[in-house]
Amino acid sequence: MKTISKLPLLLAAFAFTFTSCESNDEKNEGSSGETGKSKYIVTVSTGATGVADYLLTADDITKGSITTAGNGLEQDGTYRYYLSTQNKFFSFLYGQGNPGAVTTYGLTANGNLTKTSNFQAETVQVFAPVNKDILMVKVPRSGASISYMYKVDAEQSILTGTVSQDTRLLIGNKNPDLAERAHFTWATQVGDKVFMPYMKINGIAPDTFGTRHADSTWVAVYSYPDLKLEKVIKDDRTSYLGAYFTNGLFQDEKGDAYGFSGAIGTANGVVSSTKPSAVVRINKGTTEFDKSYFFNVQEKSGGYKISSTSYISNGKFLLLMYGTPGTNSGAVRLAVADVYNQTFKWVTGMPALLTSATTRYNIATEDGNSAVLGVNTPDGNWIYTINGTSAAATQGMKVEGGQITAIQKLKY
Repeated sequence: MKTISKLPLLLAAFAFTFTSCESNDEKNEGSSGETGKSKYIVTVSTGATGVADYLLTADDITKGSITTAGNGLEQDGTYRYYLSTQNKFFSFLYGQGNPGAVTTYGLTANGNLTKTSNFQAETVQVFAPVNKDILMVKVPRSGASISYMYKVDAEQSILTGTVSQDTRLLIGNKNPDLAERAHFTWATQVGDKVFMPYMKINGIAPDTFGTRHADSTWVAVYSYPDLKLEKVIKDDRTSYLGAYFTNGLFQDEKGDAYGFSGAIGTANGVVSSTKPSAVVRINKGTTEFDKSYFFNVQEKSGGYKISSTSYISNGKFLLLMYGTPGTNSGAVRLAVADVYNQTFKWVTGMPALLTSATTRYNIATEDGNSAVLGVNTPDGNWIYTINGTSAAATQGMKVEGGQITAIQKLKY
């Protein structure tokens, strides 16, 4: 979940020391996906001290209401982040510098959410599905420059491999005294490879996440499963893709990859990017940016910058935009972009003021025509569906007892 303002570095980290515990009873009641039915998982943060996020489930999120009062599963510890893959729901606990639990949930044959495993981990800032694995990456922001990539079997919740990368080598530093390094924003499977966009950061206080390179884009290309660096793709028409802890690269149904840049690189806390917030493309089977394609979203939107992105389908994306033109601040605004036709539409039918909205934890409807997300406002919190063609929003289920932090879906 993101409130559109300068992102707090609190989003940073998880722990990962890979020990797993799983009872035989939990194994026997694991998710099956055999009936073809779906169950929605809505995560809610009450904001109360010492109270963890809740997991609520619903068969239909288009109407009615749901509450945390006497309902749902209370998790162990707050500051949770989520991923669904292989019909399992993974909940990562921010360890605040300590080891943190990674808990796996599935659905029983009756559609009940149940814990299937629990293991501990090292601090990571990136976690993404690749084949049947979860690729998790520990990305140093200062000090030592070695980044560790962990491969976890998503079906068994076990570590299967670790690879290291010196992030200073991705910068090309010739001066060993510089703390400057690459900081991966996310990881995306593209074909049989893993593409990892990164930003170049100073890596030293007082401007650790500041950059001398606000007007360039980089993507490191790794083979999979051995995770060997094959090359770095570079472009100078916009800034880095995604943002800290925010995915900015998506593969469509055709196999092309579209990269989204907010152009929000900063120096001493002030936006220093001079290039526009835009979308770039890497064509299927290639490892270069398509120089014939450039979608200037900032121009089409009237000066606004991209904060985060969710894929709907068929080239349509839900964009969360910073509310103040030309900046990385302001109350969130929602839009739909069609990257095939390079069109931009502001979402209609939303509340006048959004406190926050779910970002990386959104889903698409079964028909692929709409995005489903959680919206928090001063007057209440709801699940909304946004049509990818018309950009019209429809209010659905009301969520009471806390702010919505994620909306996901499993089958049983």
